[in-house]
Amino acid sequence: MKRGWLSGLIGLGLSVSVLAAPEKRPNVLVILADDLGYHDLGFQGSTTIKTPNLDWLASQGVRFTDAHVTGSTCSPSRAGFITGRYPHRFGYEANCPPKDKGLDVNERTIGQAFQEAGYRTAVFGKWHLGDLPERYPTVRGFDVFYGLREGGRSYWYNKKDDRPGSARAAEHNGKLVKFDGHFTDWLGKNAIHFMKETKKPFFVYLSFTAPHGPLQSTKEDMQASGLPRNRYAGLIYGMDRNVGYVIEALKKSGKLDNTMIWFFSDNGGIVRQSSNAPLSGIKGTFFEGGHRVPFVLYWKGHLTPGSVYNKMVSSMDVFPTSITAIGGSLKQERPLDGVDLIPYLTGKKTGAPHETLCWRKCPIATIRHGEWKLIRVDGYGSALYNLKDDLGENHDLSKKLPEKTAQLEKELKTWESTKKEALWHEQKRWQVWRYNYHVSKFKKGQPSKKKKEK
Repeated sequence: MKRGWLSGLIGLGLSVSVLAAPEKRPNVLVILADDLGYHDLGFQGSTTIKTPNLDWLASQGVRFTDAHVTGSTCSPSRAGFITGRYPHRFGYEANCPPKDKGLDVNERTIGQAFQEAGYRTAVFGKWHLGDLPERYPTVRGFDVFYGLREGGRSYWYNKKDDRPGSARAAEHNGKLVKFDGHFTDWLGKNAIHFMKETKKPFFVYLSFTAPHGPLQSTKEDMQASGLPRNRYAGLIYGMDRNVGYVIEALKKSGKLDNTMIWFFSDNGGIVRQSSNAPLSGIKGTFFEGGHRVPFVLYWKGHLTPGSVYNKMVSSMDVFPTSITAIGGSLKQERPLDGVDLIPYLTGKKTGAPHETLCWRKCPIATIRHGEWKLIRVDGYGSALYNLKDDLGENHDLSKKLPEKTAQLEKELKTWESTKKEALWHEQKRWQVWRYNYHVSKFKKGQPSKKKKEK
């Protein structure tokens, strides 16, 4: 084996053991948190919110420090992950409205790719990719669905959410179901049952609603979280507790050693109890706190436990990395934007998986190119940041570096020219809020301060 690739990993804090491929094709589990603050896990730096099971997962896998989702709100973020493509390619920039909008039915999903490879597939939790029958999970690549079609619901069974015709209702393959206890526990239990009983290799998408509002935690989870009066912390602890149950069930069934596990959030935190430190911005914005997320990959025997990878990656990479790992096909009519991360993690490929990433939502668009970040607000102008020196995006360099600003504006427009116009927009009040948030930051600056955890 050549030595050159190993020297390229110096400074990344990453070493990788390259072992022979397992005889069996791996199972794949994607665990997605909802509106999780960048800082609000033990392995991300929180000293008060307890997340022992996710901390263990990070200690046994690779932790990514510069990982991004494709939208700063729930629905476009999920559309990017599940297709491995920029959702902007098919007009998906904002949260899909109820009933008549959602994921383009001509897009190939990660679930369909796994089904084509002979896997049994399931999604547990939040869908938020369209309510109509043609966009239902069981016709978009998943054999089993337990969860809700919309973007949020109560964590307790109730007549308002769980009524006929409600997209917030708890469902199992198109039928309303009643559940006891906390919704997070219900999702965890059903996911465990599926993974234990499935004889074929499986792909499971465990899409928790936690810690998305409403902030409804059990008293026991709040107490155990380390912050006994903090419902947000309790929701995170309850999610972590169920991750622990899943890991333990995989161990007991002998499947853990042959299961690839991903964990990330769909976007940054937004409630006052959350912290995106040391990043600036919140959910819905295009500062790093809106779209840079905690991100972990576990795959025993392939990656050195406790590794840290510092180059830019995307949730779009989950699709090609997972399908390549199982020997599936990436051939499709609409090309993927994500890349297989394993060659980068093993050093077979050098450089960054993505030198450039872009985002757009209504009047705001953004480009990351290496350490440089440009945010453009239509009708107002652009702000330029150097994230190597200013991770909190507090110092606008656009006036000091007009040539660099113009270069990135041009690259952003080139990217936009290959994308489809948005098929729908958010409600005007949300567009105005996001617009004003960015303009206010441009004008006044908002130094990134680490919130005191309560």
